[in-house]
Amino acid sequence: MKLITLPNSRSLTTSIRATALVFEDPRSKALLERIEMVAPSEANVLIIGDTGTGKELIARQVHSLSNRAKGAFVPVNCGALTDSLVESELFGHEKGAFTGAVSQRAGWFEAANGGTIFLDEIGDLPLSVQVKLLRVLQEREVYRLGSRTPVPIDVRVIAATNVRLDEAVAAGHFREDLLYRLRVVGLDLHPLRDRPGDILPIASYFVADYCHRLGYENPVEITPGTARALLAHPWPGNIRELENVIHHALLICKNNRIEPENLHLAPSAAPLPGSTVAASGNAVESLETALIGLFEQAPPNLFEEIENIVFRTAYRYCQENQLQTARLLDISRNVVRARLLRSGDLLPPRELVTGKGLERATPRLADTTLQPGGNFTGFPAIPSWSKAFQHRPIPAARFEARFAMPPVDSANASVLMHDWPG
Repeated sequence: MKLITLPNSRSLTTSIRATALVFEDPRSKALLERIEMVAPSEANVLIIGDTGTGKELIARQVHSLSNRAKGAFVPVNCGALTDSLVESELFGHEKGAFTGAVSQRAGWFEAANGGTIFLDEIGDLPLSVQVKLLRVLQEREVYRLGSRTPVPIDVRVIAATNVRLDEAVAAGHFREDLLYRLRVVGLDLHPLRDRPGDILPIASYFVADYCHRLGYENPVEITPGTARALLAHPWPGNIRELENVIHHALLICKNNRIEPENLHLAPSAAPLPGSTVAASGNAVESLETALIGLFEQAPPNLFEEIENIVFRTAYRYCQENQLQTARLLDISRNVVRARLLRSGDLLPPRELVTGKGLERATPRLADTTLQPGGNFTGFPAIPSWSKAFQHRPIPAARFEARFAMPPVDSANASVLMHDWPG
């Protein structure tokens, strides 16, 4: 059995990454053959696969089979880099290039010189950085932020994403020329549910691995019923979910046997036959009916409003988590953030907040009371940006004098937050 694991995988129990990968399923074996064919070259590689499928493991395998195996392998999660620091992180900066740049610092590309850099979640890079990344790939040199002197580099680039970059290109959120530069070699990593031949071998590996970690002296068996349950589960979290399920099962199993009842699987993971299809059909029919109603009303900017509704609904469904919203809609997080900002469903920091937005940025203004000459009441613990509103009522007259603004109308509140003195 061909098995690859992350270095020091036993110290990564809190990681969201897949820590091991096997190649027993026919699709996995075909992928491994392709990796062995393209790895010795210097071609850039683009890996496409869902979260938790093991994209970094594939990248490390490509690196280990290449002529750069003795060089550095530098993984960079582009989705974790803020827009303001992403250029500095990738390309480095000079002393004084920006506030807080107290010393010169090399970027990740320079750190990977002579080896391989792995750019995970490449679809989350801002367009402005995509232009500079394209130049780096073309010229093989980087310019540190605040410098006009190029730094030659010798790196192989492996990128990965869980979104469809072709659609991002069509929507104008990803550069087409950069996609072509990255996708000299494309590797499609299928979700675990589409390669069932890997499920039991990787489960057996996790059983043995966690038995060692937990100090179990006797081997633990996966019963036939448990094996059937593992094969029937769709594994939306892929390998990482399987690892967590096995870990939990080993903690509660008895007599060195993992039974089906020991598996902590979500109830929704095994729907009744046809129920998902029926529910999906009803949802589509309801959506079509709602759209027809909107078409009959023909309000202005109809298409943009429909898009705003889709983004807003998905954002709320994901409990206002931008990354999960992006994964749900299968687009870049930057696209989600830009659309939510444009529609007013996401408040930019220290920007103009009005009406409904103020209620989200502060304790609900609608739940407070303000009478002429009276006090503000109803405020719970106040965010740190407002020192004025501590845990005591404030006379309205003193409030108005301090902030030099007319009386607040709670129905049509308008406050410029960065003009508030602290």
